[in-house]
Amino acid sequence: MAAFLLGAVLLIVHPQIVPSRPAINSKAETSQSVQRELLKKTSQKNDFKENMHSNGSCRQLPQTIIIGVRKGGTRALLEMLSLHPDIAAAESEVHFFDWEDHYRNGLQWYINQMPFSYPHQITVEKTPAYFTSPKVPERVYNMNQSMRLLLILRDPSERVLSDYTQVFYNHMQKHKPYPSIEQFLIKDGELNVDYKAINRSLYYIHMQNWLKYFPLDHIHIVDGDKLIKDPFPEIEKVERFLKLSPQINASNFYFNKTKGFYCLRDSGRERCLHESKGRAHPQIDTQLLEKLHEYFHKPNKKFFDLVGRTFDWH
Repeated sequence: MAAFLLGAVLLIVHPQIVPSRPAINSKAETSQSVQRELLKKTSQKNDFKENMHSNGSCRQLPQTIIIGVRKGGTRALLEMLSLHPDIAAAESEVHFFDWEDHYRNGLQWYINQMPFSYPHQITVEKTPAYFTSPKVPERVYNMNQSMRLLLILRDPSERVLSDYTQVFYNHMQKHKPYPSIEQFLIKDGELNVDYKAINRSLYYIHMQNWLKYFPLDHIHIVDGDKLIKDPFPEIEKVERFLKLSPQINASNFYFNKTKGFYCLRDSGRERCLHESKGRAHPQIDTQLLEKLHEYFHKPNKKFFDLVGRTFDWH
């Protein structure tokens, strides 16, 4: 009965799923167990009626997730991807797979966070914390083994500085003091490798976890540094990965000299990312910055070997 119920639910809310790799018995059993628990939260008839719209659109599980990385450019990527008419994007970060109180709510709660979309559209959500959360890859796999994943990365050292900058401004807005970046980066005269922002930039560690569940051809890596400098070629690659018709073009992007980054132009309307994006990083001692670069040299090489691709990072 549980297996029949699971099949019926997924048939309604999501296209039939074809496993991306041979099923492993232990994983399959885990998947069924997890989804049975999630589906217990679902009130089938009433909830699905609420997810249908009279115009033929409905809420459905995402077919694509932007999994990270934090301060890598996930918001810019989502906004640019939303220029495509066949994309329906969730507005807020959902945090379904990494926040336990959200995950316990079940799949129907997750579906309720999605936008209404038409059958020809791809539903996308983005939560940057997914990439570095150990439990998330298996949970996503349990929901959909064929999920297409988008991962946007920047130079690890730059990402550390952006990470600090965001938290710093959040404290400033609340009129709360916050230590200088040197106080986080230096401990007992050495680089503080226990600083969480540094750990989030050890991409190869987190990537290894995702590759336990998803093949590399299901994970498209967007070069966040190139997306900032010249967004159109990177978005073209994303279109191809998602098998979208080429609808986004170079005229959809224009450089805003005042803000110092690219903004979007869509059907005559111009819009830029929130003012919190593109903030200047704190001034940092050159020698300390060089220590960061040196520290990330070996981890970066491990990541390049893992994904069979190199990036222009220090």
